[in-house]
Amino acid sequence: MKAGTLVSTLTLAGDKTTSPDTHVMMFAGETPCDENGHPLHRIINSASRQQIADEITVDFMFSSKPPAGYANYHEKICAYVAMLAGPAQKLDPDATPLTFRVATSSETDCVFEYMETASARAGIVIATAKLAIPNVAIIGLGGTGSYVLDLLAKTPIWEIHLYDGDRFLQHNAFRSPGAPSVEVLGEAPNKAIYLQSMYQNMRRGIVAHDVHITAGNVDELREMDFVFLCLDSGSARKLIVAQLERWGVSFIDVGMGIYESDGALGGLVRVTSSTPTQRRHVHDRDRIPFGDADDDNEYGQNIQIAELNALNATLAVIKFKKLLGFFADLEGEHNAIYEIDGNNVINEDRLGKAA
Repeated sequence: MKAGTLVSTLTLAGDKTTSPDTHVMMFAGETPCDENGHPLHRIINSASRQQIADEITVDFMFSSKPPAGYANYHEKICAYVAMLAGPAQKLDPDATPLTFRVATSSETDCVFEYMETASARAGIVIATAKLAIPNVAIIGLGGTGSYVLDLLAKTPIWEIHLYDGDRFLQHNAFRSPGAPSVEVLGEAPNKAIYLQSMYQNMRRGIVAHDVHITAGNVDELREMDFVFLCLDSGSARKLIVAQLERWGVSFIDVGMGIYESDGALGGLVRVTSSTPTQRRHVHDRDRIPFGDADDDNEYGQNIQIAELNALNATLAVIKFKKLLGFFADLEGEHNAIYEIDGNNVINEDRLGKAA
């Protein structure tokens, strides 16, 4: 007689379980049989070895659905345990599925304040684990930078460092995630500190730096594993890019150019990546602007375009996840431009093909 392991998805509401999202159960082990040695075909839906997490590989998928489904996880687990343990106990009355004590989690195991069940539910635990890098910095927390934070906060990055010396003012509320109250706006908090307080409900490891990056503190970025540049100042960007390249740190710079024509807005949204394996396009093709903002650029006038900020951030985080192997990256583009008029995305500077 041999042992196996039942594996199930888990759906939570806060720290409490909800009704199971599926009646399906997975199993790690050899083919389960009845007391006569015949496979339990009545519950075996399929047999396929699949790795669903670093230390969890399953061999079978079970399916046994009662007419009303399973009301809770206790009912679901007990039902499947009975189906497997019943035949075993006919052969050995002392056989029992109750072999381990309850396992507890530690704060050092995870950055989240509550269990991250989305990856397991989607079957992407292994892919998500690729995102658990030590340190990422976001430089600039205006519209795009704040949306970058919103997306990164849902990943297992251990520390997300926020750099911005500006205040979170009323116009920022219309191009950032969330819905700040009048009272919050009245306090005019620092952007980094305000956003840290907003996301610390969900996770640990968000570090606020209520300053701009200058020559005096740029060395703080030396230990970062990745940096997002979401700032308007071309001179500050030039300083940071030079140092990141010197230290071999990968980064993504975002930006957009918006114009007004006949009362409608048009323009471009840009995402430029730079890694130790490809840097030249940043300079040879002038992909990143190092001059300071043009006063005639409508974006520099704080036009409220949250959807473009969110899109810019989304394209940047998708590229970040490509670089870490979470998403497939067949082209290896290091510069992508979205055109508002025409809804086109132009991919350039493919890996190894920059001028």
